[in-house]
Amino acid sequence: MRILIIEDEARIAKRLERMVKEFFLNTLKEIICVHSLNEGIDYIQNNQLDLLLLDLNLNGENGFDILQHTVSEAFHTVVVSANKHQALTAFEYGVLDFVPKPFNKERLAQAFNRIIKKEDVTNENLQFLAVKKRGTIELIKIEDVLYIKGAGVYTEVYLSNGQKELHDKSLEKLTQLLPQTFLRIHKSYLIKMSKIKEVIIQSGSKYSVELNNGEILPVGRTRYKELKALFN
Repeated sequence: MRILIIEDEARIAKRLERMVKEFFLNTLKEIICVHSLNEGIDYIQNNQLDLLLLDLNLNGENGFDILQHTVSEAFHTVVVSANKHQALTAFEYGVLDFVPKPFNKERLAQAFNRIIKKEDVTNENLQFLAVKKRGTIELIKIEDVLYIKGAGVYTEVYLSNGQKELHDKSLEKLTQLLPQTFLRIHKSYLIKMSKIKEVIIQSGSKYSVELNNGEILPVGRTRYKELKALFN
């Protein structure tokens, strides 16, 4: 686990660092702490990460200025902030968790457990997926997403207007973030359930779904029972 902390208060940064080390133990490969947005942006652009712990108020700098960028990256972002009124907006942009200050060891561990998948996570408040496009960040409305296909360490996001966008997060990480209106139907496909027209049963115990737009997507055998239960 490679973790970056962006926190301007030295006391809180040290406390975060200590709790991170206590939780991840020997699975922690690297932990870096910086104290300004510019330092954080520079580190993110030049290093690989698994997790960012981000404060939203950094000596007057607004952590939201880099939030759209960080949620478009392959790693997860957890906000640790006293600005509780910004929690809903942070979730709308796709952070994995919002840990309000003052925090304790148990609340921080809850966020970390979501990262290592010991706790189920869905973000019913998620409104956008941030994707990199021609050197800028573009926000895609969740309501415009038909389905998402795994493409190695990346994902392809298919939209209702026929366009396709590439996201840096893996299918596993997006599965953690998306609301329960999305369902994993195959090892490579995550679909918005309202877009399914019908479930098709083929010979040889093969299954697929037809979308409202006529597209056909495969259904994994282990996923079929859950899908069938939802449609009965």
